[in-house]
Amino acid sequence: MGERADVWQGTLALMVLKTLQALGPLHGYGIARRIEQTSGDLLAVNYGTLYPALLKLEQEGYISSEWGTSDNNRKAKYYKLTRAGRKQLDKEAREWEQTTEILARFLAPGKESA
Repeated sequence: MGERADVWQGTLALMVLKTLQALGPLHGYGIARRIEQTSGDLLAVNYGTLYPALLKLEQEGYISSEWGTSDNNRKAKYYKLTRAGRKQLDKEAREWEQTTEILARFLAPGKESA
């Protein structure tokens, strides 16, 4: 298996929001593992990037957190999507769909507009 890439700049927030939408409340480790699993283990989540992103999402009101106990009986902060987070997820998903459509035009040979 090849070397895993870091999460692409500008995509982590979208992946976190989508993960919380799909699975409900999770702690940081669970979010990171799910992102890596969903990528087919092609991406590596750097905790030095994840936790500041979680803090920023919480400050923006897109996620909320509360302390709980993890499966291995340790204290952990659980994050969940807020109503504003659902709206932001929809907005970001639309923007990324448009971005990938634009890039596909550049990458598809012979498909340039006249």
